[in-house]
Amino acid sequence: MKNKHTLKAVERLHPRNLHRGRYDFGRLVIVSPELSPFVSVNAHGDESVDFADPAAVRALNRALLADSYGIKAWEIPAQYLCPPIPGRADYLHYLADLLAQSGIVSVGEQIRALDIGTGANCIYPLIGARSYGWRFTGSDIDPVAIANAQRILDANPELGSVIELRLQTSVRSVFRGIINPGERFDLTLCNPPFHASLAQANLGTQRKWKNLGREAAGKPALNFGGQGAELWCAGGEEAFICRMIEESAQFRDRCLWFTTLVSKSVTLPGVYRALKKAGVTDDRTIEMAQGQKKSRLVAWSFLDERARHAWRLAKSAE
Repeated sequence: MKNKHTLKAVERLHPRNLHRGRYDFGRLVIVSPELSPFVSVNAHGDESVDFADPAAVRALNRALLADSYGIKAWEIPAQYLCPPIPGRADYLHYLADLLAQSGIVSVGEQIRALDIGTGANCIYPLIGARSYGWRFTGSDIDPVAIANAQRILDANPELGSVIELRLQTSVRSVFRGIINPGERFDLTLCNPPFHASLAQANLGTQRKWKNLGREAAGKPALNFGGQGAELWCAGGEEAFICRMIEESAQFRDRCLWFTTLVSKSVTLPGVYRALKKAGVTDDRTIEMAQGQKKSRLVAWSFLDERARHAWRLAKSAE
């Protein structure tokens, strides 16, 4: 089944993405001096960092978040996922476009977003709150991740009023236990675990080390890190997303758009079958690109046009 709403693939980051050009390392070092030891001139004569070095990647992220979004004291525990900032920002910009296409003003605290698996880095709520002023609820099954995300919010107290964290206590649930009675969200977003097993995750790590020109032997972690629940689950991303779609039907009138990243194109047929089975009224596949890396987000809604009109009227009154 081919999704009739697939949008044409892009070749670059979203036009509103702040990270479309080369990194200005001189500026980043001024904003975040701890980045300085990791910056050097590469073989092409450009200033850069060693992307095979986890400490360098964390320092670069810290500088980007401080420079572009005013985030202070961003830190994550060792071995936790350190997300590439430009790609994460792209997801949020395309979600803002999706809201606008739905006739909803996409800037301001009237927009409520639920981030499934917010992680220790809390990256989507941080960028989304700064870029669009949205209110976020971030959920995760890992208490350590939630505690670290809260430490980041405590260091940026002005975000405490727009970002709330909730611990998911059931490993089999996505929305149950997180969405409260009577609560509604304009968007949900998710970067699901994409490997089907720890062994598969390790193989993926080895491939990425090879692509970085390094040998995997003896390396304790991928440069971008990642704990088990961040990287893999039984059945991989297809099983996780299909379970999320099935459960979303129980909250069909509580969210305008459910969305998720899909890292593998081979996952899409199973996702489309799950959407059809769930009885969604609309679904979209938006293709994205970050350099040579291709990805896409899938969005779905159970609301018909009458329900969407009522939703728009309610939002305009807020």
